[in-house]
Amino acid sequence: MPPSPAPPSAAPPNEQDKAAPESAAQASPNKPLRRKSKPGPTLADRLLAWYDQHARSLPWRVSPDARRAGVMPDPYSVWLSEIMLQQTTVATVSERYVEFLERWPTVEALAAAPLDDVLAAWAGLGYYARARNLHACARVIVDDYGGVFPRTVDGLKELPGIGDYTAAAIAAIAFDGSDVVLDGNIERVGARQFLIATPVPKSKPAIRKAWSKVWPNERSGDFAQALMDLGATVCKPRNPDCPNCPIETLCVALQEGDPSSLPKKAAKKAKPTRYGQAYVLRNADGDVLFERRPEQGLLGGMLGLPGTDWRAESQPAAGPLFETVNGGKPKHREAPRSIKSWRYAGEARHTFTHFHLVISVYVAETRGRAKPDEIWLPPSQARLPTAMKKVLEAGALT
Repeated sequence: MPPSPAPPSAAPPNEQDKAAPESAAQASPNKPLRRKSKPGPTLADRLLAWYDQHARSLPWRVSPDARRAGVMPDPYSVWLSEIMLQQTTVATVSERYVEFLERWPTVEALAAAPLDDVLAAWAGLGYYARARNLHACARVIVDDYGGVFPRTVDGLKELPGIGDYTAAAIAAIAFDGSDVVLDGNIERVGARQFLIATPVPKSKPAIRKAWSKVWPNERSGDFAQALMDLGATVCKPRNPDCPNCPIETLCVALQEGDPSSLPKKAAKKAKPTRYGQAYVLRNADGDVLFERRPEQGLLGGMLGLPGTDWRAESQPAAGPLFETVNGGKPKHREAPRSIKSWRYAGEARHTFTHFHLVISVYVAETRGRAKPDEIWLPPSQARLPTAMKKVLEAGALT
């Protein structure tokens, strides 16, 4: 008979442990069992809790308490506020928004308004193409959508004057859509929170991607507004108030050093200067001659003063501004009337987004009759863009 197999040899202690691990209770009967800890509040949880307590009171906003009570934002109010806030401060918009909404409380009322009335009401807010697009958008919503705003980002972007940011903001705030909203405040908070050092605007895709990983599906609109408020009141461009930030402990820039150094900005190009002339013509009643500017271009469709194009080079008063007519008498080549008494009144200076403007202002008086196509108004009744108000000031006609 073959020999009986030998009994298995004992495994080394460490191999025995691997083969037959003991439970925690068996290994240490007097040691309590460890329970898995619940995850702490997420970034969204912390920020929304802060927003519930510290949300700014703004005339177009539905407060967190009102939202919990079932009040829903009005898409028309959200859209109007977002268009007005483009390139304009909250302080400037707040009062003008109330006036605008009182005059045109619904999208149907705005669509039915004459464009000239809308442009006049917009005077002083700047970026006047917004007003033309606002009116055009209202008409499209009424005529093509039955007065109902699209609920999706893609649908909203089909409307005049609505781009990526505005579409995402309206979808989130009015309809709780979960697309990432990215304005200047949210970009700044994101660059610091996630330590994104690429200069803006090239950093936008990375910031958007980082926010998309923590953006909540519920209360998306409140989350977007919470980030806006955080950037405006706590995570400010200079001297951020980190101790009072609800997401301070999650901020990578704070952990690594100096949050105020972010976001990085690309070097700005020097703004060029353009030059022009404007003519302030006054009649015996004290009215001033105005004109409607062309629909296209800066200040399009707004009331303005007659004048030249804005050129890249200055036109000296002794140069091409004048031409010789009628036996050698000089006259202003581009003035609205052939008047000999045009006199220099000074300069008006204004800065647009992409260039500085210097306008040489000339004034004169006339006793001639108004022509049928001319616009004569008392200066106090003319709703003018800021650049044209400065021209009147230079002509001492405010």
